[in-house]
Amino acid sequence: MFAAMRTGSNFLEANLNALDGVTCHGELFNPHFMGKKDNAEMFGLDLAARETDPLAVLAAMREQTPGLAGFRHFHDHDPRVTAHVLADPACAKIILTRNPIEAYVSLKIAQATDQWRLTNAKNLKTARIAFDASGFESHLQAAQEWQMLLMRGLQTTGQTAFYIDYEDLSDLEVLNGLAAFLGVAARLEALDPKLKKQNPEDVTEKVVNPAEMEAALARLDRFNLSRSPNFEPRRMPMIPSFIAAADAPLLFMPVKGGPEDAVRDWLARLGRGGLIGDFVQKTLRQWKRQQGAHRSFTVLRHPLPRAHEGYCRVVLEGQNDLYRLLTKAYGLDLPRGPGVTAAQHHDGFLAFLRWLKIYLGGQTGQKIDPALASQSAVVQGFGTFQQPDLILHEGRLAEGLAFLAAELDLNAPPLRAVEGTPLPFTLDAIWSRDLEDAAREAYQRDILGYGFGRWRR
Repeated sequence: MFAAMRTGSNFLEANLNALDGVTCHGELFNPHFMGKKDNAEMFGLDLAARETDPLAVLAAMREQTPGLAGFRHFHDHDPRVTAHVLADPACAKIILTRNPIEAYVSLKIAQATDQWRLTNAKNLKTARIAFDASGFESHLQAAQEWQMLLMRGLQTTGQTAFYIDYEDLSDLEVLNGLAAFLGVAARLEALDPKLKKQNPEDVTEKVVNPAEMEAALARLDRFNLSRSPNFEPRRMPMIPSFIAAADAPLLFMPVKGGPEDAVRDWLARLGRGGLIGDFVQKTLRQWKRQQGAHRSFTVLRHPLPRAHEGYCRVVLEGQNDLYRLLTKAYGLDLPRGPGVTAAQHHDGFLAFLRWLKIYLGGQTGQKIDPALASQSAVVQGFGTFQQPDLILHEGRLAEGLAFLAAELDLNAPPLRAVEGTPLPFTLDAIWSRDLEDAAREAYQRDILGYGFGRWRR
């Protein structure tokens, strides 16, 4: 079952399991557990074994489950499994969807109340949440990309799937139609009674700022219809992060992990009119038409300092998901916090760089963080909408920005250093040739593609 959080997948799983001869094993390839929360082993295989060979888990599931066996699979689960099952015509596919705004609001309420399932209405927890436009657009983009991936996988292999919407889950005839699609003789006589709908109110009653939500949704280009079966607006990568000068025809396309703050500061002072951001495809095209002649650019950082900042911000100081994965599933020693020496930080960073090579090579089951992705891949992502017409290197950024301003007959302000939160150690303090070599191995595509030399010779 291909689904996403808050689309009704728990309810659909319960009804599938009520069919004789059908077993759904939950989120078998969730990055943090197997099947259900806090479960670290299934079919005689643990998380480490699953990471090493996820297809062995599939084989064990089939061998040890009588009848038809399956599982729930989300966009952030192991992509190796996604590719494998999509390519297998003997595997029946169910694609569960839900109105993305309903799914997003439901997700935020669940996060606020920490109630993810409801079996007894008297235990209901409820909350009204603040709608965040940028958060919803990121949610929508991820949902759209997931649907496009699934659809392309089915198209290129000549397969079909059983599409079912959240609203259809209460239709007994539809669920029995699903049973027929799966090829089982059993039929449901009634819906599973245990799980209850948590927030049946209208979506505008679930948020504290409905007017702001409606205004944000109105910005989306409804007529740029998606090719996916649920007709969600097709979203291109990274567009909400693009930044334009308010009164100068210049667009900055940031690469995460680069000198974004310094460029934003420079751009804001270029025309002294501030910045424009929060673009979607529709508003960005409008901006381009209004500007007429304009320039767009991005800035690349040398892979070694970029990886070091990513290691500190994403791994050591982030929300700890990646840190837990690296230390538990891969056994890396990544010291952090007070008392860590420069030598310990060096060794942790070196271990991380060596792991990055397999991470970026698609050999792990983890979704790649934009701050750690190769810059080549990020720029290629820009190209699904529009490539930047100039790519600058951070090492000659002041000269590059001055050139851009001259191209537009503008007076370039000086580039200023913008101080952010300091890193635990500077790269100068821990540099070694081993770090240099490991970064070049991990980011070979960037090194070769953009001509980066050694950071320190």
